[in-house]
Amino acid sequence: MTITNTEALTRVIEHREIFHDEMLALMRRIMGGEMSPVMIAAFAIGLRVKKETIGEITAAAQVMREFATPVAVADRTHLVDIVGTGGDNSHTFNISTTSMFVAAAAGARVSKHGGRSVSSKSGSADVMESLGVNINLSPEAIARCIDTVGVGFMFAPNHHPAMKNVAPVRKELGIKTIFNLLGPLTNPASAPN
Repeated sequence: MTITNTEALTRVIEHREIFHDEMLALMRRIMGGEMSPVMIAAFAIGLRVKKETIGEITAAAQVMREFATPVAVADRTHLVDIVGTGGDNSHTFNISTTSMFVAAAAGARVSKHGGRSVSSKSGSADVMESLGVNINLSPEAIARCIDTVGVGFMFAPNHHPAMKNVAPVRKELGIKTIFNLLGPLTNPASAPN
């Protein structure tokens, strides 16, 4: 039996867990554009207030990966995912992108996944563009970059197109929700480290 949007909202308001299969169904509706912005906002805030469980986060990340455009790196052994905080509201400079260059220079194979600034002075995509990097490479071209030079950048909106259903809600809410946690958990190159 699947859970309705209203049942899910009631459950989180009552500080009760959304079970794995229910969260899968809810996230598929969100990613598929089948949930209204009002309901997405209410559900995200309800989850935040009750505190998301590991099971809810895991199920949501699983669905986000299902909807993602993957990057097929030939050898994922020792592939490292360097990711930002998902919007920490600290208004700092972009540390994760700098770390990507340091790790790559030290010989690590890096798959960097990120977007534009949400709460910092610059997001990973902003930094990469300012350096003249094409952030709109195809998944195949990104995989070649990682396989040949050991580093590749994946612009999040190109790899998580279903997030277009959530982006306006996140922007208007202006606070952290489960969606801030999901970006760092859903690297399109499936980096194991």
